[in-house]
Amino acid sequence: MSEEILVLSNVESAYGPIRAIRGVSLKVREGEIATVLGSNGAGKSTILKTISGIIDPRRGSVHFRGEDITARDPSLIVRRGLSHVPEGREVFALLSVRDNLLMGGYTRGDRDAVRRDIELAMQYFPILRERRDQDAGLLSGGQQQMLSIARALVASPRMMLLDEPSLGLSPKLTQEIFEIVVRINRERGTTILLVEQNANMALNVADYGYVLENGRIVMEDRCSALREKDDVREFYLGMKDEGVRGERRWKKKKTWR
Repeated sequence: MSEEILVLSNVESAYGPIRAIRGVSLKVREGEIATVLGSNGAGKSTILKTISGIIDPRRGSVHFRGEDITARDPSLIVRRGLSHVPEGREVFALLSVRDNLLMGGYTRGDRDAVRRDIELAMQYFPILRERRDQDAGLLSGGQQQMLSIARALVASPRMMLLDEPSLGLSPKLTQEIFEIVVRINRERGTTILLVEQNANMALNVADYGYVLENGRIVMEDRCSALREKDDVREFYLGMKDEGVRGERRWKKKKTWR
């Protein structure tokens, strides 16, 4: 069994007087895809921001690869091997695609390695190679999401935090991006913590899942088991019927491994 690469223990974070997450404890094993499900405002994005150092927790601890990274500077956390792909993409609109990718490697001293990883990222997202000299702000929403993930890859992370990668995208583009996410996990061994409102997609690609309500973890299990729980089926998958017979599932393809 793989070791835990990320451990949150009783973490509480807030925006002023408003507590966004309360006593959150979770673990992610190395090499796995884990997901956090929940409605808007449940605190999902706050968990990722707390892990990556954007928000300092009021209490609790965050350990990554055995090191306490609680409230550490985000650039240091990136150097430790943890990259955050934020909600809303947040590309540098006035910089070219290539310059955006170069920004992904700003914490690394080996320029040759950065160039190699840019080439690797473009292999996952060929459209970025075609548009490498174009300003990132002129890309479509789906292309900007690809650029955000590719930029995080250039940091050569051991783990990636993905915040709502399907937000605002068509079903076809959503499936394409999730296929690439699974490939990155399988081919590079990159651990992934995924926050996603598309619960059906998230549960199909992830190994383990947590359900967040009002800032608290209320349920956790292997994703295959979560799919069978009545509350998850009704409130997150929109399914009130019993059983999964006849349901069309989106599955990982063997060719991705």
